[in-house]
Amino acid sequence: MNSNAFKAGLKDGVPIGLGYFAVSFSLGIIAKKAGLSAIQGFFASLFGLASAGEYVVFMLMIANASYLEVFIVTLITNARYLLMTTALSQKFDQKTGLGHRIGVGFGITDEVFGITVARPGKVQPAYNYGAMVSCAPAWALGTALGIIAGEILPLRVVSALSVSLYGMFVAIFIPPARKDKFMALMIVLCFATSYLFSYIPSLASISSGTRTIILTVALSSLAAIIKPVKDEEASDAA
Repeated sequence: MNSNAFKAGLKDGVPIGLGYFAVSFSLGIIAKKAGLSAIQGFFASLFGLASAGEYVVFMLMIANASYLEVFIVTLITNARYLLMTTALSQKFDQKTGLGHRIGVGFGITDEVFGITVARPGKVQPAYNYGAMVSCAPAWALGTALGIIAGEILPLRVVSALSVSLYGMFVAIFIPPARKDKFMALMIVLCFATSYLFSYIPSLASISSGTRTIILTVALSSLAAIIKPVKDEEASDAA
């Protein structure tokens, strides 16, 4: 293993890990509401490594969703990681073994993907392992401590901390929405349809997990049809 690449990944992953700790602490509050213990939350985050994916799972657990609903929603929510790891596979050296490819794929998050693709040359698994060592424990520990805090802090404080996770999601979609009017329109449409599904009697009877699946597939398909993502090579040629 390339020790220099590992150290570089370890260093680059520190600020990401600090950010993960803060976010996952709030996630732990949600996990506590879902009935998870600190140990369960720790391993759920350690093996999950997906903020949106874990949040969806915990919320579905609170809503008593079926295993099938949890599986489908999680698959849809985390589908982007399939694209990320596929993109990274093109940067591996041909001699990189399957074990390393799987190991790197397991630890891919949005931020780790970002720092990896930004590095010039071929992807070195050691770099990703270093980043994972900095990020994954911080994410898991934050969730566990959030669950513990949810058990000892006053109810009002716990409720306030729960809101902070919604702030994280607002921070995710507001910047791109300000740059792209179509995306802003789709976000408003998502809120509107979600509201309608919750309050129209004929639709409110559908479980929250099934509603999430229907809305996610329908709205993402609509967006893809109306405004498909342009191919980068075609854009460059134009």
